[in-house]
Amino acid sequence: MTQSRPTQVVDLFCGVGGLTRGLLDAGLNVVAGLDLDLNCRYAYETNNAPSRFIHADVNLIHADSISSLYAEDAVKILVGCAPCQPFSKYTKKSSKTADAQWALVSSFRKLIQQIKPDVVSMENVPELIHHGVFSQFVRSLKRLNYEVSFRVMNCADYGMPQERERLVLLASRLGPIAFPEPDPKVSKKTVRDAIGHLASIRAGGVAKNDGLHKSCKLSELNAVRIRKSKPGGTWRDWPVELRAQCHMRKSGQTYPSVYGRMQWDKPSPTITTQYFGYGNGRFGHPQQHRAISIREGALLQTFPESYRFVQDPADMKYATLGRLIGNAVPVDLGKVIGTTIQAHLGQIKPHSK
Repeated sequence: MTQSRPTQVVDLFCGVGGLTRGLLDAGLNVVAGLDLDLNCRYAYETNNAPSRFIHADVNLIHADSISSLYAEDAVKILVGCAPCQPFSKYTKKSSKTADAQWALVSSFRKLIQQIKPDVVSMENVPELIHHGVFSQFVRSLKRLNYEVSFRVMNCADYGMPQERERLVLLASRLGPIAFPEPDPKVSKKTVRDAIGHLASIRAGGVAKNDGLHKSCKLSELNAVRIRKSKPGGTWRDWPVELRAQCHMRKSGQTYPSVYGRMQWDKPSPTITTQYFGYGNGRFGHPQQHRAISIREGALLQTFPESYRFVQDPADMKYATLGRLIGNAVPVDLGKVIGTTIQAHLGQIKPHSK
């Protein structure tokens, strides 16, 4: 056991705190989260106290600044989800932007080399596994005598109401560490499980008791289109006159899920940074004639319904919150990671190092 030593976590690229919240729910002590985006500060600190938010650029921060966050005798855990846009199948970035974000994965690697935490976890998009920057990351850990395990996980297989595949890496200097297999006997959670209890709202409307249960307005054309959309269907279900010109071309035939509705009794599709827009994917509500709300997307990302993202919902900006929530590590995935680390630490003999 490692109970004789305090266990402390630092969360790099912490965002609004999805991973931190999940680790806290698993019983780990997250002492701080670091992120360059100041839009994250309010949500991170409000929902995850006493964990503190540190405004910092991981590319520039010195390893000593992170090491100082841990108690001297602590079991040190360093976790992070570097921004994944360069690797994601959903986005195409300029080479300049991609290079800058690739550098974040390398910066994470260099910090591990200098800090030598006892346990490391990294979460990212599955596409990263095919890039040299990931191979270099793994080789570096093994040279430092870490036991390394990684796998592509579907969140729906681990009890989350979303079909979201993520690459998760765990590494430990204390001994072997690996994820448990999902339990095939456990029923998958559905869209209905996550958001079926929320108040009905119209397109452009907001719930009386929750300023983040708010949906975007629809154009007149999209208001007609969504009424013709079937849960789980595609724009091919529409009359020809409602179809977008781009989808009539051969190049547009490969995007059937845009302007789609979710299905009540299945997990949602992957929540992206633009999930609040009806035309951005299968983000139509299963029954109501609108896109899902900001709150509904957060619930599908398994944030608690009480999670506060902005001090005043009247100041909410769809693009900002969509980006922060869509990019977040699902809270329940963070809890799976945390529970796995806790079980690993429970198997280690006292004072192992």
